[in-house]
Amino acid sequence: MLEIRLADLQDRDGIASLLRDNSPSRGGALTGEFPADKVAAMLQTGMPVIAALRGGQVVGALFSAAADHPSPPPAVAAMLRAWPGSPNAYVYGPICVAESERGQGLPARLYAALRARLPGREAILFIRRDNAPSLSAHLRLGMREKAAFILDSVEYTVLSDVD
Repeated sequence: MLEIRLADLQDRDGIASLLRDNSPSRGGALTGEFPADKVAAMLQTGMPVIAALRGGQVVGALFSAAADHPSPPPAVAAMLRAWPGSPNAYVYGPICVAESERGQGLPARLYAALRARLPGREAILFIRRDNAPSLSAHLRLGMREKAAFILDSVEYTVLSDVD
């Protein structure tokens, strides 16, 4: 049985493990590394983090962050320069789904749970242009391409869930 709920600090290690398994250092498509201390800090920002668990194991996670964070990571800052979004917009992501759960609609379920906690607010996200599976999944969610940017010679597209 799949449980989707608001994540808390008890989920830190499971989320960090999932993100580590999909990190660039292990050939994954995430932008950046997410050690346990960084995940813990992200869980304590006051913005929702949604976790999916199967049999007590974290198999999916979707983060959100305030778009007006005073010192965002470089990729987030570049994204917000390219597309700042509406005044109440938030940063969507990262999102990560375990390989065993892919192709089963989990991103849509995580996104629906996040939207329920942030109703009426614009989600803004970036995806590497060469990450076709993630781009396709987000376009299926109704996201729309709004802008693009290049950071460290890597092309990214910026998406939003508003027209």
